[in-house]
Amino acid sequence: MEAVILPKEQYQELLKRMDEIKSVLTEKQKDPKDLFLDNQEFLQLMNISKRTAQTWRDEGIISFSQVGSKIYYRMSDVQKLLDSNYNQAFKKRK
Repeated sequence: MEAVILPKEQYQELLKRMDEIKSVLTEKQKDPKDLFLDNQEFLQLMNISKRTAQTWRDEGIISFSQVGSKIYYRMSDVQKLLDSNYNQAFKKRK
């Protein structure tokens, strides 16, 4: 293994850049709600067909972005969809 000697200023600049990279990566990992799913990932996650996804988009049930022919969904929009259709469990009668 070869040892590399750097002047103090270069070493501190290197540490500063590493901290910047670390903070950017940490920030990216903090909020998974801002992640986008492509159409195939959305279909698999929701266990639905392409036609059902198209119907949901047409009826405004799920928000989406379209770039060319590719469809994307925000994870936060998927969570909103699930939350808006959440039903509390019923108590069993004895």
